[in-house]
Formats: sequence, C-alpha cells, structure tokens
Amino acid sequence: MKKIVLTGAAGRLGSYLREPLTKLADQLISTDIVEEIGNTYSKETFVRANLTDLIALEELCKDADIIVHFGAFVDEAPFEKLLGPNFIGSYNVWEAARRNNVKRVVYASSIHAVGMYPTSETIGVNVPHRPDTFYGLAKCFTEDLGRMYWEKCGVEAVCLRIASCAQVTSTRSLGSWLSYNDLIQLVTRAIDTPTTEFSIIYGVSNNDRATVSNEEVRFLGYRPKDNAEIFAPKIFANAPTANPNDLAQTRVGGPFASVPLGESGLAQMTIVDDRKKN
Repeated sequence: MKKIVLTGAAGRLGSYLREPLTKLADQLISTDIVEEIGNTYSKETFVRANLTDLIALEELCKDADIIVHFGAFVDEAPFEKLLGPNFIGSYNVWEAARRNNVKRVVYASSIHAVGMYPTSETIGVNVPHRPDTFYGLAKCFTEDLGRMYWEKCGVEAVCLRIASCAQVTSTRSLGSWLSYNDLIQLVTRAIDTPTTEFSIIYGVSNNDRATVSNEEVRFLGYRPKDNAEIFAPKIFANAPTANPNDLAQTRVGGPFASVPLGESGLAQMTIVDDRKKN
C-alpha cells in the first residue's frame, strides 16, 4: 500500500493509530486542525487542514489508497456547531475519496448512532438507526453517506461503531470498553481485509457484558482480545445505586441518551486524557 490519510490525528484515538498506520503503507499523511502534533514517525507527514475545506482534502488524498477518518467534533453540541466538522466534513472526505479514486474509507462512527437501544437487548450491525443526540445523528448521516458512495460510486467503507475507547470508569464501560490494542487491531482489519464493500462493525473489546454483536461481520477478521471484566470488582465497589428510570444506565448510549439535545454528554462522563506521547 502506498499511502494512507488519517484525519483527526491530534485526537486521543488518533494518537494511538499514527504509528501502527505507518507500518501499513509507504506514506502516512496525518491531518488535523491543530498547528502541530509533535514529533512525526518515520514515513509520517503532518499537514494542517480543516475538514470543511474540500479543496484541501482533495489535495491531501491524491494517490491515497485508504482514508482513515477520525476527525470530528467529539461530543454532543448544538446542531450548528456540528454541521461543519461532522456533517459537511464527512461529505468532503467521501467526495475527496471519489475524486481521487480512493479504494476505501475507514470511518470512526459511534455507538451513538444506535444509542437509544436498551442495554437489555443485544443488537447486531443491521439494526435501524436510533441516534441519541445530534452527535449520533451525524454518525447516522455519515454511515448512510458511506453506503451511498459505495453503491453509487464504488468507494468501499468500513464504519466502526466505537462504544467507549477510554479507561474503564463506569459500569457501562464494562460492556462498551474498547482497549487501545483492540482499536489498533480493528482499524488494521478494516484496512487489510481485501474486500469490504460497505460494512458496519462495533468497536468493542471481548467484554463479557457487551450488548452488541459483530457476528454478521466475522469476515472482517476482528477478534478482540481484551476484556473489561478485570475491572469489574473495583467498578462495582464504587458504582452508584442502579436506577432503572435513568436512561444513562439503561440505554447503550449511556449519558448521551439522557442529556438534553445540544448539551454535552462528555460532561457527564469521566474520560481520562491518556493520549499517546511520541
């Protein structure tokens, strides 16, 4: 593979993907809206760009084989704030892919595309969308955009419905956790699988308490190894009283399912910023 483009390279998840991606292609172009991302790895080049700038993205994606699209505003917010990076940005990525004959886009979708499903159900990759927020709605839009660009233009897509790729700090994350090692495996399988067409896969580790199933997409070869159950004793010892009327506890979207539209979901969560330093 000659060239991979990574958007959202300055983000926490992007920080763990940059080095592994350099091992999959001759060239990695990392991009974000920040001024710089620190030291670059061998075969990596950083280019500052805004997802709302189609011309810039088109130039970045010249001769690319794969786009790994992790760039976005990563929280619930008023629709107007998400419109540029999360809606228009997605269109620009896929349109840049089409114009450059890019083979595939690997997209950081989210559990929030189906966040209003109850945790008492096990849901597969083909359930209808049930977004919990405008943020989740942007993920639904982009998944449908990706399907359309596959069916109309032949651009393959793998949409990774990431649940909670962060340190385990709540009872919810005992089922939704995606370890960084499993994240790397997930993205690698989305890239090295010979043919994917349009696919959706849940980004979760091998958790005993997972409420999502990837049985329908085993062909992607993703076999997570980590299990959040090792954190269960500590989590349960400090957990608040269970409340069956609290949507944050009974829906797969967690706190995003309970916050008013347009208000931060992350503000209700404990996310440790443990991004990788290079």
